[in-house]
Amino acid sequence: MNSYSICGADCEKCPFKEGCGGCAATNGRPFGEECIIASCDRGCDNRGKCLDMACKLKEELTKEFNSLAIEDMERVTELFALKGSFVNLEYTVPCGQTVKLLNDNRIYLGNQLAKKGSDRCYGLAADKNILLVCEYGENGADAQIVVYKRRKI
Repeated sequence: MNSYSICGADCEKCPFKEGCGGCAATNGRPFGEECIIASCDRGCDNRGKCLDMACKLKEELTKEFNSLAIEDMERVTELFALKGSFVNLEYTVPCGQTVKLLNDNRIYLGNQLAKKGSDRCYGLAADKNILLVCEYGENGADAQIVVYKRRKI
């Protein structure tokens, strides 16, 4: 495993390091799928600065999440690089089937925020194409889709 990380993560402390091919060795596709930070085309230098507050893509996504104006969701101030399998919850759709909306091997920008006045949380995930906000209980229990939409890029 290569310890060079585009996003600034410490590869030696990463819980996914065994399945990761390394950012440099895989040309920004550490788990075989796209990493939003490695593929950033918004003027970032792709060597850690994409996680700085100055990152244009990160700023765009933060504004998009906040513009949803979800009443009991805290204001989004930070987004983190997250492996899809870490945030890819199962949702029960009206017909009773369960679905997953994200790709387990892709890297997204996201966060977890407390739901005001509740013991539930909001989970946020985005890439260049989609914006997802879900609500869930402890350990991802009873996950519900709040917003899932295609981004206008």
